[in-house]
Amino acid sequence: MLAPIPRLEDYDISSVNGFLPDELPLEVLPDPYYSPWEGIIRNLQGLILSRKLRSVINGTKTLSTSHLSSEPEWRRAYSILAFLSHAYIWGGDCPAEVVPPSISAPFLSTCRHLDLPPVATYAGVALWNFKPLCEDEPIDLENLSTLTTFTGSMDESWFYLVSVAIEAQGAPIISIMLDAIAAARANDSLHVTLCLQRFAEHLEDLSTILVRMYSSCDPHVFYHRIRPFLAGSKNMAEAGLPEGVRFEDGTGTQPYVQFAGGSNAQSSLIQFFDIALGIEHRPTGERPRVESSASDSEGQGPPPPSQHFIKEMRKYMPGAHRRFLEDVSRVANIRDYVEAHRRDKSLSTAFDACLAMLRDFRDKHIQMVSRYIIVKSRESRSHSRSLSPREAPSQPSFGLAKASSRKDHGPKNGGKKLKGTGGTALIPFLKQARDETGDPAIGSWARRLLTNAPPDAVGFAPLGGVNEHANGKVEIVGLAGTWSVDDSEGGICHW
Repeated sequence: MLAPIPRLEDYDISSVNGFLPDELPLEVLPDPYYSPWEGIIRNLQGLILSRKLRSVINGTKTLSTSHLSSEPEWRRAYSILAFLSHAYIWGGDCPAEVVPPSISAPFLSTCRHLDLPPVATYAGVALWNFKPLCEDEPIDLENLSTLTTFTGSMDESWFYLVSVAIEAQGAPIISIMLDAIAAARANDSLHVTLCLQRFAEHLEDLSTILVRMYSSCDPHVFYHRIRPFLAGSKNMAEAGLPEGVRFEDGTGTQPYVQFAGGSNAQSSLIQFFDIALGIEHRPTGERPRVESSASDSEGQGPPPPSQHFIKEMRKYMPGAHRRFLEDVSRVANIRDYVEAHRRDKSLSTAFDACLAMLRDFRDKHIQMVSRYIIVKSRESRSHSRSLSPREAPSQPSFGLAKASSRKDHGPKNGGKKLKGTGGTALIPFLKQARDETGDPAIGSWARRLLTNAPPDAVGFAPLGGVNEHANGKVEIVGLAGTWSVDDSEGGICHW
């Protein structure tokens, strides 16, 4: 018996807004009991700049979550406490490895309720952190504002709001593709084709929104001011958290924990696209299995272990959304249906068009990572080498800005990895995710277009200042000389 096709209402998913909440995020918790939290978050930027945030939080009474009476209130509380915890950890002269009970105790409680880890996730900084300027108008970039930021800058707001706009614009795709799954079960090839065509059209719109990031989010501001606050506690030894962080809840029993920071790989929408189209992502560096003779495999050891980053990021999604993806995975049938009907040219072309649009989206994201992180990291290292000790800044930097600005790609230290906001390395994960997007292509022309090709081939994403070779090697050329990126996964938004 076939598993039932998931119903959106069973997973806290809106038929209109998708993974964005049906009820708009609360701008303030209604119960005056939580006014201490609201007061701190309202003055967050000033408290960070004045270095008073930690002393204020240390002197704040530990509040109970028992006064939270609705899901929007729980979400608002989670978002506030996520911002406060990250500001406490990263907002001083050096990172704090212990978060006090006034934040930890209620934060852990809200995380248990929402089935989320105690870290600032994509849900906390994007899905539940926006308001429309005009409530009777559509959710798009011209009608959005953030509720909370670390820096108070337009750049930070824009960084979050581009993701919100993508979620809103992509919301109809969820129902479209569930409809396509039902049509495939009914062997309605025409309806599946129409659904795929609509999917491709929406994907093109999402790429248009993504590149608008450049208009109001400056790479320098992002890299040096915003990105460090988004860092998690995983793989952050060089940034000053060798054991991670400990959320002290007053019991004295809480262990040190390590979690990835906010990352757009935590977007349920983007992972839904892959599941609906049957795109299979492997652990970074792992190649598809091919048949080989015994002699071919002699002398070849097992591949190096690698974390499956995309699946790992599902742990950072709200529990209901994570379960939705798991249940959709059990019923997804579009790729199998198209392969079984490959003689239907309209169907195959529509399917391949979806793959092409999604690969184009990932191409644009790789270019964005180059501009916002790789180039800025190169500039930081070059600048630090050019300064004399007297000219060097007296205020040390911490977090990702510090970790990435070290000479971490030279041969003397083993070529350590540039990190994304999720605490992961950069380019190869993104390139592999992009390349795997084209693997299911049906038509021969599509397979030529969507698989790896020489740098001058059609459909190959050129990176400004980055040489991407057909063998997968990425080379950076600039003032600091030439160095290679040998990373495993991640990126500016980790699409």
